Amino acid sequence: MRRRDRLFPYHLDPKGIGHLPFEEVKAILRGADEMIMSGGRTLLTKVLRGSRAKDVLEHQLDKCPVYGCYRDVPEDVVLAKIDRVILDRYLRIEYEYRLPVLVYTDAGWEIEKETRAVEFLQQFDQLLETTQPPYDMSFLKDRNRGMIFLLLDKVESTGSPKYLPLLEAWVQIDYRKVQQRIWQVIHKLTLKSDPQPPGL
Repeated sequence: MRRRDRLFPYHLDPKGIGHLPFEEVKAILRGADEMIMSGGRTLLTKVLRGSRAKDVLEHQLDKCPVYGCYRDVPEDVVLAKIDRVILDRYLRIEYEYRLPVLVYTDAGWEIEKETRAVEFLQQFDQLLETTQPPYDMSFLKDRNRGMIFLLLDKVESTGSPKYLPLLEAWVQIDYRKVQQRIWQVIHKLTLKSDPQPPGL
């Protein structure tokens, strides 16, 4: 009979940390985004502390926006903060083969979804400031559909026609359901840029 592979054990220890400020929860969740279903608590600790370890650099995790945000915090304290976030049910641990890896809970993803949508809207502004058309919007394809729709809601809520060139490039390369929502936003922003005269 084949011997079963043993799961790599882990133990959560928040070291008395009973509450984390929301901004710290957001930072930990943002760091976790880079390694969902592929990395665990130890790797996330390295990213948040700004480690130059081989596994961090090979996967370009030093490009993460929260890389090094706990640079001056001891390793065991950073790990305890991550464990607090897990115990507060923003993250959970699942096994990928034998190794424990991080996964969002629904509550954690709701926070991270907002964070990423805001980041992408800021990226839109940077694209418009630093890049000339044609715009390559392929970085948005195959993203989480809920986050994409939230991003489009945010674009629409700005009421700014300046985003029209990006939307017009994006609508050419994405899937039908996303295209439908993009066209809705294009229509709304087009009306903002070219309102009809009163009485018409």
